[in-house]
Amino acid sequence: MSATAERRTDEQVIDERLLRTSPLKKLLARPELGSVVGALAVFVFFAFVADGFLRASSLSTVLYASSTIGIMAVPVALLMIGGEFDLSAGVMVTSAALISSMFSYQMTANTWVGVGVSLLVTLAVGAFNGFMLTRTRLPSFIITLGTFLMLCGMNLGFTKLIDGTVSTKTIADMEGFSSARAVFASTVTVGGVDFKITILWWLALVAVGSWILLRTRVGNWIFAVGGNEDAARAVGVPVAKTKIGLYMGVAFGAWISGQHLLFSFDAVQSGEGVGNELIYIIAAVIGGCLITGGYGSAIGSAVGALLFGMTSKGIVFAEWNPDWFKFFLGAMLLLATLLNAWVRKRAEATA
Repeated sequence: MSATAERRTDEQVIDERLLRTSPLKKLLARPELGSVVGALAVFVFFAFVADGFLRASSLSTVLYASSTIGIMAVPVALLMIGGEFDLSAGVMVTSAALISSMFSYQMTANTWVGVGVSLLVTLAVGAFNGFMLTRTRLPSFIITLGTFLMLCGMNLGFTKLIDGTVSTKTIADMEGFSSARAVFASTVTVGGVDFKITILWWLALVAVGSWILLRTRVGNWIFAVGGNEDAARAVGVPVAKTKIGLYMGVAFGAWISGQHLLFSFDAVQSGEGVGNELIYIIAAVIGGCLITGGYGSAIGSAVGALLFGMTSKGIVFAEWNPDWFKFFLGAMLLLATLLNAWVRKRAEATA
């Protein structure tokens, strides 16, 4: 074989993963690119049309509204990357709050005992969703819709059975309440501006979610399961354990949100949370997650939640009719989905 032919053979076997990629191609390949562009546009828009939008106190309010969605949007995004949905996520938040409140009140226990029991029960609900999905092979839509209906009924039924009304009794005077509120519902003052601690919870979850997806073997499993479940199983990915773990991750987010709900208001209405699961999914989709799975990021879900917060509060600061909020939310969903699709096509075309 000639020297020229040997060089050609060596060039052909170079792994394509070792090839240099331009910064532009890397940027276009990021799933959150479309949502970042949308977030910048919304920010600039409300900065001009809403008086006071750029005030530090207003931005704090926007971040708080975003964090209450973002805490759940992160694990929901990871679940969607894994190719599944959870329609019970909204009412699970209320269930987590109700369990903490009623257990502490009825057992006259330290509120931290109720918080711990709530964590165990909520994680069990998440594991149940994952177990039923992997064992029955039914669509996640059906499994979690059933869980959604059961939780709605139990939230109302148990609350009326135990407390006699549709809301729980206040636990503000119970031992441990102050320390629990400090962890889940306190306010941190920075530079004279008050920020809710949920913002820190949100940022921590985004960091952990990004680390899991980009730096761990579990992250590879999540992308593989969402991209092609059968192929992932064929190469040894523990599909069932991965999906159960993802549902338990959603349950953990619901537990955090539930504790914030409880310790912010001392009591909980049993009918809260219905419909919020769609907002979490919308935030993840706006952030670049595909409905079909296998694509997305934790950072994108955070940007999607930020878009939600800016829009919901920007309408108030602009003194518009809040009845139009869902119209803008739907428009953002469609525009973000179209932009994300365009970005993906551009990324594939330049790959």
